[in-house]
Amino acid sequence: MDMASANPGWLLRARRSRTFGGRSSVLSDAARRELLLHGSAGTATVLGLRRGSGKAVESEWTFWVRVQLDGERPYEARVRQRVRAAELEDMGPGDVIGCRVDPGDQDRLVLYPPNSPEATGVGIAKILADGRRADGTVLAAAPVAADYTARRDPILRLHLELRAWDEPKPWRVRLTQPVPLHAIGLIDLGQHLEVAFFTVDHGETVAVDWAASLGED
Repeated sequence: MDMASANPGWLLRARRSRTFGGRSSVLSDAARRELLLHGSAGTATVLGLRRGSGKAVESEWTFWVRVQLDGERPYEARVRQRVRAAELEDMGPGDVIGCRVDPGDQDRLVLYPPNSPEATGVGIAKILADGRRADGTVLAAAPVAADYTARRDPILRLHLELRAWDEPKPWRVRLTQPVPLHAIGLIDLGQHLEVAFFTVDHGETVAVDWAASLGED
């Protein structure tokens, strides 16, 4: 990402926008964790950004984004948050990233790269290591971000119906997760995947075990 590509005039335009969010404070670590776990999942297109204070490893940035939640009209918001230097490559102007939004205050949100463990709030690796097991049937799949140059796996939003032996009835989830290129054939409608989960929710604590689904374990 070229930091020089950030438009220096975006703050002025933002002030003139009636729909532009006025969030000015950085969320505390506790508030951020709560929002990542319980906020509504969506995507955000980065329109501009500006650096604030902080150390080189984790600096404060102000992002101007266009937010899209399922079933709702997109809107623009301003977000101040601390971001690690390694994440900024995927959070520049024009990038589509993940977000979690407070259902009661749409200007209160957290941003993260689409392949970040924060996409699930608790981390994919932890869910796969410690979670319970379920069978997942693919209901729908749509790309969120993809790079087919073999440098990155595509990021997809998956709609699944889950069944677990110790749950009385199936439930449906939506999650955003990287899909290994060699596992793309597993996401066709009706395909079955091996899934790990912590609790019955909307997908916040769910992760697909691609290795097990491919029979590599």
